[in-house]
Amino acid sequence: MTLEQGLAIAIFLGMFLAILTGRVQRYIPALIGALLTITVVFLAIMRSWDAALWDLNLRQIVQVAFWLPGQEHIESHGVNWQTIIFIGGMMIMVEGLGAVGFFRWLCLHVARLAHYKVIPILFAFMLLSGFLSMFIDSITVLLFLSLVTVELGRLLKFDPVPLIIAEIFAANVGGSATMAGDPPNIIIGTALGYKFTDFLINTGLIAWIGLIISLGLFYLFFRKALAPASARNPNEAALAADRGVIDRAERALYLAPKEAIKSPALFRINTAIFALTVVLLVTHASTGISVATVAGIAASLTLIAAGKEALRLVKGVDWRTLLFFFGLFVCVGGLEKTGVLEMLADYIGSVAGDHSALVISIILWVSALASAIIDNIPFAATMVPVIRSLSQAQGFALPMLAWTLALGTDIGGNATPIGASANVVGTAIAERNGYPIGWGRFCKYAFPAMIIVVAVCNLLLVFRYGR
Repeated sequence: MTLEQGLAIAIFLGMFLAILTGRVQRYIPALIGALLTITVVFLAIMRSWDAALWDLNLRQIVQVAFWLPGQEHIESHGVNWQTIIFIGGMMIMVEGLGAVGFFRWLCLHVARLAHYKVIPILFAFMLLSGFLSMFIDSITVLLFLSLVTVELGRLLKFDPVPLIIAEIFAANVGGSATMAGDPPNIIIGTALGYKFTDFLINTGLIAWIGLIISLGLFYLFFRKALAPASARNPNEAALAADRGVIDRAERALYLAPKEAIKSPALFRINTAIFALTVVLLVTHASTGISVATVAGIAASLTLIAAGKEALRLVKGVDWRTLLFFFGLFVCVGGLEKTGVLEMLADYIGSVAGDHSALVISIILWVSALASAIIDNIPFAATMVPVIRSLSQAQGFALPMLAWTLALGTDIGGNATPIGASANVVGTAIAERNGYPIGWGRFCKYAFPAMIIVVAVCNLLLVFRYGR
């Protein structure tokens, strides 16, 4: 191992450990790691400005093919600007949707369709969480869905924690179905040149089979805890009635979905922008525009519609997350440029031999178990160059490795409260509203569900691609 390889590994591991401790916001160690990678590894040790510029990858942004690639593959290395711009643009669109009450309206509408009964709400919100996460970042889905769940729990007198755990799980499983779902898929798709429909065709069916299985699992886990008060304890139901619990008609009036809409005109405009964005994402392979361009269109239309409120929407963007992605990509680029990831790919290839079924199982379970203890975003960013090298060196089909990595990181991130960003957001909102979710309670249900769903994914992947 060379000096630059050892330093690149040390910097990356130091960044990872700092993120894992959670004592500082994760963008800080990511940016420090990026600075050390550029100055120490590339400039001081390798003495190569070309390596630093290769990692920063700024030249790609000014190329026409970056925005309008047509049918060509956008080769990405170092900083993946497609991912950063896409997430940033979608954040602005989501801020606009949130400002007009779209998400709250949708959640309350689904709750009304479920007749405000807890078990049907569990199923409905899991399906809603999985479906929305196919098109919107799962972090945003949990941000709004968990808040509405807490409000419904207080009004209907049930513990919202089981629903929030189930919604987190569904968001990560549903997000694995498309390129626009979980951040790992955005990283994989933009780095390897895959389209929205590529993910939908190859991971979509497997993801929704996993989601249907998840519905059954969480019903078994929570059916007693979410049973009506009369079923659990008739005396409890009588006491609740004596306290003057509001009847269903009053609940329906209080939770009227239309009350969530702050401006009907802006609501219709922003909903139309969202629909247009979905259409552009689904068709971008045939239209020849990149996902960065799609996000740019969505953000521009949202800001124009917002008028004087545009600056507030821009301020609402989570710039720290975008800085985290930038720093992360630079650190991973250091591992890639120094050859560390190629060494890892060679090792996996030597273990798997030429057996597709074995390499699928290795990547899937390593990804799932690693994503259970570390954030799946940096893990996915690290593994993309690995599977690319593995494909080139060992001859495995790159799409097969990409779909396996996507499913492993997305679904594996469900196992613990820190495995995925959606988990962190959902549990934080629950705690902030007086419903703390400890590691024990979360893992008691999420970890076995993850193992079962990943095992099913393994069987389906081997059946489809193994030889």
